[in-house]
Amino acid sequence: MINLPSYNTKVRLYNGHKQIFDSVRQKYVALTPEEWVRQHFINYLTAEKKYPSGLIAVEMLVEINRMPQRADIVVYGKNSQPAMVVECKAPTVKLTNKAYSQAARYNLALRAQILVVTNGVSHFCSKIDLQHKSFTPLSEIPFYSEIELL
Repeated sequence: MINLPSYNTKVRLYNGHKQIFDSVRQKYVALTPEEWVRQHFINYLTAEKKYPSGLIAVEMLVEINRMPQRADIVVYGKNSQPAMVVECKAPTVKLTNKAYSQAARYNLALRAQILVVTNGVSHFCSKIDLQHKSFTPLSEIPFYSEIELL
């Protein structure tokens, strides 16, 4: 069971495959368990935590060791710099150090101050200190108005 608020999803059947509408990308995408989590987390950020949808990028291309990767969700701050990186997993995927390390690798290039790993059931959020290469767990995901103050 997902531990995020429900919202009115737009789901359709297209050529025999289920799709969900991504309000950020403004298009229907394949409905996978991970995508279900991603769309609910985006809605949580915009509806509950007041993140502007115009400052959210989905499946953003990030180059790591000259290899293209895709960060699930990147949120930009008021300074137009990445402020948060979110790695989404399917609800059945246990959140381990491997998942957190994946988000941390993306952040080597993005340099955001907040990392989140979620499977829709559990969410881990940390404030990143880039200068000291350390992190501090946060008890909850901050509101958009708080990210510049952390």
